[in-house]
Amino acid sequence: MHIKLCSKVASSTSIPQSRSLHPAMADAYSAAMHSMSALPLSSKNENLPPISSKIADLQEWRLKLDTQVSNYREELSGLKKTLNVEVEELRSEFEELRGSLLQQQEDTKCRLSNLEMRDTPNVENMEKAGN
Repeated sequence: MHIKLCSKVASSTSIPQSRSLHPAMADAYSAAMHSMSALPLSSKNENLPPISSKIADLQEWRLKLDTQVSNYREELSGLKKTLNVEVEELRSEFEELRGSLLQQQEDTKCRLSNLEMRDTPNVENMEKAGN
């Protein structure tokens, strides 16, 4: 009974005529189907639970990985927002410092200019006094 069932499975899993495979591929496919049909059904069924278990493990692992990726993305998004706020604050402070330095530079130029104007008459008076 077992042999008849296996031969029926092997014959029903032959390559459809509508598909054209390379002859070597067709031979390999037929050989694989023949070797599978030679296995007793009990050994085929014994492989199913470990495969199902592996699939479940992979799905669980993928779910955990997806969750971690999602958490990391959320964390990175938060860090990016915080960093952008800090950068804007630093830019604002920099602009204030720049404006303050430019103002101090202008004040210093004006003071130097005023000092030069005060000193210029004194030099002229010294020249007149020296002559």
